[in-house]
Parts: sequence; structure tokens; C-alpha cells
Amino acid sequence: MSLRCAILTALMERPSTGKELTRRFDSSIGYFWHATHQQIYRELGSMTDDDLVQPHASQVKGRGAPRAYEITETGVQYLRGWVTTGQEPVPLRDPLLVRLRAAAVLGDIDLSDDIQQHLDYHRSLLETYRDIEDRDFNGPATTRRERLQHLILQAGIDIELSWAEWCAKAAEQLAIDRAERHRRSS
Repeated sequence: MSLRCAILTALMERPSTGKELTRRFDSSIGYFWHATHQQIYRELGSMTDDDLVQPHASQVKGRGAPRAYEITETGVQYLRGWVTTGQEPVPLRDPLLVRLRAAAVLGDIDLSDDIQQHLDYHRSLLETYRDIEDRDFNGPATTRRERLQHLILQAGIDIELSWAEWCAKAAEQLAIDRAERHRRSS
């Protein structure tokens, strides 16, 4: 997925300034597609050049006023084309797994602290997602949009739950390995 499509999706929901888009990425879209402030502004400039977005119709033309953007019809068609084009599943690529495999081969490196850091991170994100679910989806979804948004959140919950469970198992295994090494060296 491209940043371009994430921004177009956000602008389909409502016109926004670059700063507002950054906040929205930090609080929602960023849970599954991260972008920095600079990346968003750079992409907005490129998208304006490509006629995918334009200054919002109600934009106040004042010096120094933040520029709000809205999606154009060309942008809607671009987004529609992207959504309807199939995409192959993307394999998991996580440096922690490669590092753990390398530590297994090297034999003398303990990644317990790294595993604990990842466990804390995934548990924290899982708690955040569950809080969002309690706050925003406490009743039955009545619209297609609500059902799909809840489905996305449920994917995040399931992924974080899976990672937290895996990290807990990895931490247990590393503790067993550490105890065995200690026993052998004593």
C-alpha cells in the first residue's frame, strides 16, 4: 500500500490540513500505516501536482493560514482503481525474528530484554486497541462503514494478541535456556 492511498482514504472521510492528517495518522491510520509529518506534506505536494487533491473549496486564502486539502474526482478514481486491484498477500518481515534466528546460530547471545520490550509493546498496543473498541464499538454496528472499521480494529486486536502470546512463549523459552546454561556452567 502506498502512503498516497492512505492519504486519499483519509481525505475521503473529510478534508484536512497536513497537520490534521498527521494527527489522524498518529491516532488511527498510523496503527497500520505509519507516516511522518514530512512524508505526509511531501506526498500532499506530489498529489496536488498529479491533480489527486486540491485546496478545500472553503479554504481561507490568507497568508500563513494552514492549507486544507480535499480529494478530487481524479483522486477518487485513483483510489477506486487501487482498492479494486487485487494484491498478493505480503509475508511477515520482522527483524526481531531474524535477530532471534541469528542469536540461535551464534549461541551465546541472550535476547531476553528485547523479547520483553516487544512483549510490553504488544501488550500496550493490545490494551489501546481494546480501549478503542470499548469506546467506539460498544453497541451493534449499524452501518457498513462501522462494521468494516470494527473489522479493521479486530484485526489489530488479533494481531497484537498473537504477538503478545508469542513474545510470552519466547520469554519463557529464553528463561529456560538461560537456566540450563547457568546449570551447565556451575
